[in-house]
Amino acid sequence: MARMVLVVSVSIIRDDEVLMIKENKSTARDKWNFPGGRIEYGEDILHAACREVKEETGYDVGLQATTGVYQFISHTDNQILLFHFTAEIIGGHLNLQEEEISDGAWIKISDLEKLSHEGLREPKVLMQIIDNLVKEKLHSINLFNKQIL
Repeated sequence: MARMVLVVSVSIIRDDEVLMIKENKSTARDKWNFPGGRIEYGEDILHAACREVKEETGYDVGLQATTGVYQFISHTDNQILLFHFTAEIIGGHLNLQEEEISDGAWIKISDLEKLSHEGLREPKVLMQIIDNLVKEKLHSINLFNKQIL
């Protein structure tokens, strides 16, 4: 049954490179993506982004900006609302979650556009995000208000 799914993803930027992960999930085997995942019910979007990065990569991050919100129908036929952020490492160390991630690579931002579309998870969406990263089309994180409890 198709449904609406809210997800976050994060471009962890170090110098002029960004961390990409290769997913090892039944729905995305050997596909490159940015660290991220589903927003849990009742969870603040910004907290979800930091939590997902920590779970998947071992890094603690400070969110810097957003490249925007992306809407699409996934290959599993769910309607997805994806909130994408940029971040810097503020702690932790690289420790990829082996059950769900088979590899990680630091890629120059200027080289992201050269990635094979076939090797990307949801390539049309990732290419939109990559285009915004390369062109530095970033928006203030202040667009996101704190969750009202």
